Amino acid sequence: MDWVVAERVARWAARRKPLPTGYGAAELRSDFDELTAQAEVLVAEATGLHPPSGPARARVADRGDWVAVNVASMQRLLAPALDKLSERRLHARPEGVPDWFPRPLSMAGRSVAGAQLGLVLGFMSTRVLGQYDLLLTEEAADDQDIVYYVGPNVVEMEQRYGFEAREFRLWLALHEVTHRCQFTGVPWLRDHFVGLVDQALEAVAADPRRILEAIRRTADGVRSGLSPLDDVGLIGLVATPEQLEALQRVQALMSLLEGHGDVTMDRAGAGAVPGAERFSQVLRERRQQVKGPAKLLQRLLGLEAKLRQYAEGERFVAAVESAGGSALFNRVWSGPGSLPSLAEIRSPGDWIARVGPAPALAG
Repeated sequence: MDWVVAERVARWAARRKPLPTGYGAAELRSDFDELTAQAEVLVAEATGLHPPSGPARARVADRGDWVAVNVASMQRLLAPALDKLSERRLHARPEGVPDWFPRPLSMAGRSVAGAQLGLVLGFMSTRVLGQYDLLLTEEAADDQDIVYYVGPNVVEMEQRYGFEAREFRLWLALHEVTHRCQFTGVPWLRDHFVGLVDQALEAVAADPRRILEAIRRTADGVRSGLSPLDDVGLIGLVATPEQLEALQRVQALMSLLEGHGDVTMDRAGAGAVPGAERFSQVLRERRQQVKGPAKLLQRLLGLEAKLRQYAEGERFVAAVESAGGSALFNRVWSGPGSLPSLAEIRSPGDWIARVGPAPALAG
């Protein structure tokens, strides 16, 4: 992967969408500094999760800034899988060619891969509203554990739908701060998540000989009325059964976190955000508005599956709390073994039966 090409292409694609009229980053920065701190208090009260790493830091990014952050995060996340892929694809060097001479095909392939990733990130940079960057490392600590807001996209939404700006910004902050509370307030969750992703990304370095097996599996799925792209996108077609299981565990965890994020956003903001119900409805409709080539791209990349995570996760949280309140739901944070599988996300009663009833209240 040529990461420089990826970032250049993504920034070019992001610039093709103009900034909203009257866009001003300074006002947004002031608002989000204040509203992120307010959101953190509301989320802690609603969830009982208290990050030990200090107050949340907010950063307003333009689309190009968001691209740069995600290229850096993807480099950290994908490096192990891409290193394996490179080792498998080293070409035999022709006789007489010195060791220092670059392999043209390898260089061209890296550039093509970078351009493809850049187009995807450029497309996404025009739609993302907020993001919590959880990939903490010892390097560049000042640029990590940050809640990001993509300013142009936030203002565009406010203008397009006539949203009251500070209400909408607080509502967004509630969702992103919830993700930070999840990953920093549950001590084992971040390492568990990164471990699952590492397992799942081994599918990126798939043996080409598995392509025929993938085609057969795809055909079998279509004949049975199931799309092999529904849950994990194109990467699932070349995954081994073990890697597919890891992908589904990632999918289940993300469904849980996104659903919990949406529920918390609405609950914590009930008194502070009168327009929360309308904001929620508009965003749900927005998720379904992508059509044509962009919709196909979402499906191939698994982004369409991500959109379903919100609804499936919300239904899981609602069903569990209906059966045993927050005491039962909070068992998901007790350890990796208490996390629901993808099947349990879609059938909450099975998770409830596995973990047992909620403890009786004293007195």
